[in-house]
Amino acid sequence: MKKTLFTGAIALFLLAGGAAVAQDLQVTATHQDIHFLTEDGNLQRGVRCATADLNVDQQARVRAEVDGWLASRSGEAVTATQIPVAFHVVYQRKRGVNTGDLSQSEAQDQIDVLNAAYAGTGFSFYLASFDSTRNNKWFTRCASSGQERRMKQALAIDPAHNLNIYTCNPSGGLLGWAYFPSSYPESSFWHGTVLLYSSLPGGSAAPYNLGDTGTHEVGHYLGLDHTFFGGCSSPGDSIADTPPEASPAYGCPVGRDTCSGGGPDPIFNFMDYTDDACMDEFTSDQAARMTAQAALYRPSLGN
Repeated sequence: MKKTLFTGAIALFLLAGGAAVAQDLQVTATHQDIHFLTEDGNLQRGVRCATADLNVDQQARVRAEVDGWLASRSGEAVTATQIPVAFHVVYQRKRGVNTGDLSQSEAQDQIDVLNAAYAGTGFSFYLASFDSTRNNKWFTRCASSGQERRMKQALAIDPAHNLNIYTCNPSGGLLGWAYFPSSYPESSFWHGTVLLYSSLPGGSAAPYNLGDTGTHEVGHYLGLDHTFFGGCSSPGDSIADTPPEASPAYGCPVGRDTCSGGGPDPIFNFMDYTDDACMDEFTSDQAARMTAQAALYRPSLGN
């Protein structure tokens, strides 16, 4: 059953992986193509996701390695992976007022959304640790490579064994980003997801306040591309059971079909750019390829 659709503002994500760490994720007005509500009820222009695509050679290498891993294990039962989450809240205090100081209960709400979204994929999540840090620079400049580095080096907990989630207030209206599992050694502090604090369930950033920015970014963390990656050309997003899609979908355009012969666009997929209320599915091939990439590039995760 589809979730009730929000008919307000429209959306977008980007992608943060590969070898693009040194590049700031600052967003200019020309790249901002979503709107969401701020805590004071105003509309904020922004960007749905700031994850950088792997280059062509990296894409081809990962595709070949994943295909080989899956072929070698054809017919084997999928082993469930329970992933511990180290949750890091970064907030600021100005004039005696705290902004972004989320509670452990709110962090657990995000974990609950992840578990609902990833049910049936073989992945589940539990809150292993929670911490809260007051740092005005990290809070508002977490999308700059220098501040992101300092924040993660100070806060990351054993990235090989834990999914580290950070919340802050990135500049330019970014909702979130992650790095692909093949981008760095599994123990690298760069791994994890960074989320706009108000995109968590119950936050102010409607229509992106149901927690599926987290779902989307964890999808990147486990190796998935956007459904529209590569457009109508093969191999597209390397997923056999997501119809090709020429460009990101926004809002919830039911029946949209941008590539001939492949069927309607996968607008309900968590890896498209639609509103949180529109997203409600991963496919079986997405689940298989997340499993393969976790085994290949994150072998310690959950162990």
